[in-house]
Parts: sequence; C-alpha cells; structure tokens
Amino acid sequence: MRIAIAAGESSGDALGAGLIEAIRRQLAVPAIASRSTAGPAAPAVTVPPSFLGIAGPKMRAAGCEPWFRSEELSVMGLAEVLRHLPRLLKLRRRLAERLLADPPDVFVGIDSPDFNLPLAARLRKAGVRTVQYVSPQVWAWRQSRVKSIARAVDLVLCLLPFETEFYARHGVNARFVGHPLADEIPLEVDRGAARDALGIARGATLLALLPGSRHSEVSKLARPFAETAAWLGGRIAGLEVAVAIAHEGLIGDWSEAIEGLPAASNYAQVVGRAREVMAAADIVLTASGTASLEAMLLKRPFVVAYRMSGFSYWLLRRMGIQKLPFYSLPNLLAGLELAPEYVQGDVRPDVLGPALQRVLAHAQERSANADERAALMVSIHHELRQGGSALAAAAVLDLLRPRGVAA
Repeated sequence: MRIAIAAGESSGDALGAGLIEAIRRQLAVPAIASRSTAGPAAPAVTVPPSFLGIAGPKMRAAGCEPWFRSEELSVMGLAEVLRHLPRLLKLRRRLAERLLADPPDVFVGIDSPDFNLPLAARLRKAGVRTVQYVSPQVWAWRQSRVKSIARAVDLVLCLLPFETEFYARHGVNARFVGHPLADEIPLEVDRGAARDALGIARGATLLALLPGSRHSEVSKLARPFAETAAWLGGRIAGLEVAVAIAHEGLIGDWSEAIEGLPAASNYAQVVGRAREVMAAADIVLTASGTASLEAMLLKRPFVVAYRMSGFSYWLLRRMGIQKLPFYSLPNLLAGLELAPEYVQGDVRPDVLGPALQRVLAHAQERSANADERAALMVSIHHELRQGGSALAAAAVLDLLRPRGVAA
C-alpha cells in the first residue's frame, strides 16, 4: 500500500505523523494468506505500507519519504501567498507529475486547501482515492467552494463537530474524527512540572508569547507581542516572558522583528516546546490558529491576536468572513468569547496589554464567571477527544477496502 500525504506547516505535520503511526498500528496484523491454484496457501506476509509526499520533521521521523518539505508550503495570508504563487504552483505541478507517473493508493491532503484540493481533483480524475484532512472553513465564508470540494475528494475528515452537518446538507462524504490535540493533551496539566522542565521558578508570574509558526506570522506579530510584554512588565513586578518559537528557522525572524527593543533581549526563547511554555504560563498571548486551541485545551488564560497584510484582510472581509461572530477557534467552538481576540490595527501594546491584565486578574480572582468558562473548556476538550488519529486512519483504510487494496 502506498499512501501519499501533503502537509503544510507544523500543525499539518503533526496530524500527518499521527495518521501515519495510526495506520501502521491498524495494519500491524498478519496478512491473509495468499492462495495459489497450484498448491497450498503460501505463508502469510505482512507488507508495511509506504508513505511519501510533502512532509515536515514529525512526518519524516514517522517514516514518510519526503519528496518535498512542509516548510515550503508554510505561507499565510492572501497577499503573502501571491508573492510565493509561482514557486507553489511549480511545486504542486512537480508533485502531481510524480504521483500521476506512479499513482498511490490514496492521497491525503492535510489542511492547505488551496494547494491540496486542486491536486486532489487532478488525482481523483486519474482514479486515485482522495481525502482532505482538516476541512476548509467553507462553512464560514466562500460557501460556494463546497462544490469544488465535492468534485475533488472522496472524503473530508473534520476536526470540528459542527462541520459534518454542513457537508451533509451538500451531499459531501464527511466524518468527524475529533482533534488529535485533544487526545494528546491531558484534561489536567501540571503547571509546576512544566515550569520545572523549563527551569522557570514556580512562584514567578510568566507570560507566554506565541507569535506563530510561519515566517509571515512572526514577521508581523513578533514586534507588537514583544512591545506588549514590555507594557505588561512595566505594570507587573518581576514578570517573566517566554517566547515559544516553533522551529529554528524562525529565530532569525523573531530577532529581526524585535531589533531595537531593549526589554525583548531579556525574554527567554524556547524553540520547539510551545506546549510546555503555554502549560507553564500564567497568561498566554497567542496568534490565532492551532496555538489558540492548544491554549484552551491547556486551560490557560489567554488572549488571541492576528495581523495580516492590509490587502489580505480587506479581501477576507469582502469574501464574508466578517459575518462570523468570532475568528479564533476556541471562541467559535464555545459560541462565546472564551478569550479576547484582536486583529489588524488593534494588535498593539496599549490594547493587548490591558486585555492581558484583565484576563490575568479574572483568572486569579477565581470568580463564578471564570469557573463557568473553565468548565466550558473542559466540556469542549471532552467533545474533541475522539481518538482523532485512530479514527482518521480507520476512515482512510475504509475508503481503500472497496477498491480491493489490501487494507
């Protein structure tokens, strides 16, 4: 069995690694003995599946053959994508040519729908089974895209419970598998142990900064996040600041963005350990996206902020995203403001600083309202905790069985 996977950025890489490991576990049974008309059944032989495609470090560690690297797809924002479009189109064309020359049994596109769905459509037309793992937010804006999704894929694997209802109304095969992060993160996190692992004093007040996992995100969020930390540090005595940098390739982006900010030079930089940094924190300032969901699952008080190019933001508003009551995942799941969220011109220290101060104060007061929100976070955690990687693997293997592939 040959399984092609295309995953962009760190969150897609984590999902891909989980999928690979779960498929291997589910196929770790003796194969049915082959039979020959010339004699008795041959001995059973289990042939492990092979994985190939666009892979990040976690997928590569899980055994995926990297034709290309996930970091090459790590671009966020409409205007930002335009600048990289020729390179991305060339990469997709090369990947399609290789896959069509020797078709896999199934293609799984993880997130990055603008890259993966056209590729999936081309492969499906050639007879390859196709899956989109992580639904585009088609329920939120540009709902007309559901028709192209139906043409491109045999199955959509949804991380959020309400997404399958939308697809059912449009006749698209979709399955809710939950979010693997909810499986990985325990319902109760030991903050003291996280501090010990990072070498942070248990009695310190710690602010965690998560400026994103893409170059474009860090370049836009690093400076206002660092300035906000300085603002808060002027009002909270002894405040410690830890910056969670997603991978080593982003260290330069952070350093360049904060140049000239003296306070920022004292902030601890922790590479590749974002979850530990958030678990250890008293308060978190995070980019929108997977990190905001992780902060919620860790039950930390947090504030969400996001900034993109002016053109990208204008275009998103024109396309209808302003119709959503919230833009961060935790708030959308909760149906109310679990965490304050700020975008574009509001991403500045005089707005974010007071918001962090208020959220921290409410968390320390242990008010009835804070307890209600904490209970809601636990409820959402349970709802998303479905054994996501295992369910996704089973769905992919189920898709292959009718085609006669040895799954």
